[in-house]
Amino acid sequence: MTLRRRMLILQIVLMAVAILLGAVAWPVLAQGEGAEAASSPPDVIKWAFLSAALVTGLSALGAAYAVAVVGGAAMGAVAEKPETAGRALVFVGLAEGIAIYGIIVAIMILGYVR
Repeated sequence: MTLRRRMLILQIVLMAVAILLGAVAWPVLAQGEGAEAASSPPDVIKWAFLSAALVTGLSALGAAYAVAVVGGAAMGAVAEKPETAGRALVFVGLAEGIAIYGIIVAIMILGYVR
């Protein structure tokens, strides 16, 4: 299996997980602004924490895989052509951004729980 195919499969799996987590977190998001005084039911809180944990963990796993692949390729390119080191570090930094997006989504999910 080629690297491109593996990355495509990983992207499809992560998108499916994101869609499922969105469906799980929908009761939290659907409460709206009208329920300021009321607190969330325990079942909603449970699913919100579970979805926040899953989105953070899976985005960290995706970022780790991306950094491993991109970092290995970048160091191989730097070994052959040292002047490409700056450009290679930019690509590694972009791969790390996946984990940051996951943390942001988890914070947004938990922001709706009262």
